Amino acid sequence: MQGAKGKILHRLKIAKGHLEKIINMVEGDEYCINVVHQSLAVQSALRKVDEVILENHLKTNVADSIKRGDTKKAIGEMMDVLKKK
Repeated sequence: MQGAKGKILHRLKIAKGHLEKIINMVEGDEYCINVVHQSLAVQSALRKVDEVILENHLKTNVADSIKRGDTKKAIGEMMDVLKKK
């Protein structure tokens, strides 16, 4: 997970930077459209975090579950995640 963990932390720090920028923009009464652009950047960064986490989960936990014969459980977990999107 270290490779994935590094990618996840990097992307979370990007999102954190964008979020801090949004807070400063709102406090400074910035133009609304500029705030929305920053908000969209945060959302994009968080979606990328989700992608990295899910990819890592598929490659590790899901693969291991399938090898152990827990296919139904692994598929159920993934379906639950997809339903929340």
